[in-house]
Amino acid sequence: MKLNFDNQFAALGEKFYAAIPARPLPNPRMVATNPNGAALLDLDPDDLQSKDALQFFSGAKMIDGADPLAMVYAGHQFGGYSPRLGDGRGLLLGQVRNQKNELWDIHLKGAGPSPFCRGADGRAVLRSSIREYLASEALHHLGIPTSRALCLIHSDEPVQRERLETAAGVIRLSETHVRFGSFEYFSYTNQHDELQALCDYTRRIHYPEVVDVDHMLQEIAGRTAEMIAAWQAFGFAHGVMNTDNMSILGQTFDYGPYGFMEAFDPHYICNHSDDGGRYAFDQQPNVGLWNCLALAHALKPLLADESSIEQMREHYQIRFFKRYNRLMADKLGLQTIAEGDELLVHDLFDLMAENQVDYTLFFRQLSDRTDQPLPVLKDNAPQFTAWFAAYDARLAQDSQTPEARRSAMRAINPKYILRNYLAQTAIEKAEQGDYSEIARLHSLLQFPFDDQIEWDHYASEPPDWGRHLDISCSS
Repeated sequence: MKLNFDNQFAALGEKFYAAIPARPLPNPRMVATNPNGAALLDLDPDDLQSKDALQFFSGAKMIDGADPLAMVYAGHQFGGYSPRLGDGRGLLLGQVRNQKNELWDIHLKGAGPSPFCRGADGRAVLRSSIREYLASEALHHLGIPTSRALCLIHSDEPVQRERLETAAGVIRLSETHVRFGSFEYFSYTNQHDELQALCDYTRRIHYPEVVDVDHMLQEIAGRTAEMIAAWQAFGFAHGVMNTDNMSILGQTFDYGPYGFMEAFDPHYICNHSDDGGRYAFDQQPNVGLWNCLALAHALKPLLADESSIEQMREHYQIRFFKRYNRLMADKLGLQTIAEGDELLVHDLFDLMAENQVDYTLFFRQLSDRTDQPLPVLKDNAPQFTAWFAAYDARLAQDSQTPEARRSAMRAINPKYILRNYLAQTAIEKAEQGDYSEIARLHSLLQFPFDDQIEWDHYASEPPDWGRHLDISCSS
């Protein structure tokens, strides 16, 4: 297995990371591989089945050109500042430049302890690794910016979390692992030369079109806003929007206690550790702005003018609402955006919350609507009568044919999402040595908008046992 390494981040120097080897996963087994991830690195998918691949990705033996390192960063965690975090259980194994001239980080999550692990074991468990492997690919195929997954490795090593589990590793691919917290670390330790160097790196590698740090800040905020707008439109809750979990490319990053909305609840909290609801579903847009403001204040020593911070705030809001309003119009089958559309959405959400209507099923069934009430509404259909009358009147303002509208709506309203109970089923089977459900879900979620009749039961509401699963930061 050969990879074209181009380790640009390592060239920044030792103040940006700790160069350490991985602690190999004992008795590793390759249990899932992603051909789409392999293509990003110009690898043949069969390469991932080789002994060399298993040794490299499990941390046992580096290949030529790899340069493993644990990145240092800080971050605001649930609103409180932690001055020194860093890769406590992950290693950047190296950066690969593919034939399209794209630079991809190869990151092993679950690599063992690093200088930043703060006394922890540095391992990931099979449960959390399966969830990240599946979720990152699920979001990608929904069209939401995200890190990607290459492969999933299981080990026999025992790991203590809420219960005794087994260790695993997931290879995450991302265009960058630089986070908002990376800038916070150098700013608040008064390492302003390093802060400048990190900005120069970010602009050169990721934002070559921007002219200065002020412009870079605006673009980071804009991409973040558009990502969160997509989360809201698809009913996705991240769960832990700390600044050290925020990518400077506006990509979904560091999957933990995430969840897709099922019965609609604007205050949905997917992380049972989030007692105060800081990262509840309806708080995500505001938290995204809060995080961008934290980044702005970290960059303050390099900004030309403090007015850049207020400009960033406005830019975030403009990009968020432009993207969100367009996505919601598309989900409703509206060609244009008109006055009154926001009220139409607001009234719909009030009804859905009051009647506990499944978010994904409602919009999918709306795409295929006939004269009959939507099945997902059950006995609550009469309560939606007035809303459907307003909706039909709004549709009449557009010139789109019903056939064209249906096709467009089916292309934006998924039939299949990664419901927590589906992930849990795959986890429980995998813990018994059966990895088939991981492969099945991975295959299904690559085509979330297509009818896959043999798998229609994956598009149903969750069973009673799967409606309120506890998902924590260790998940």
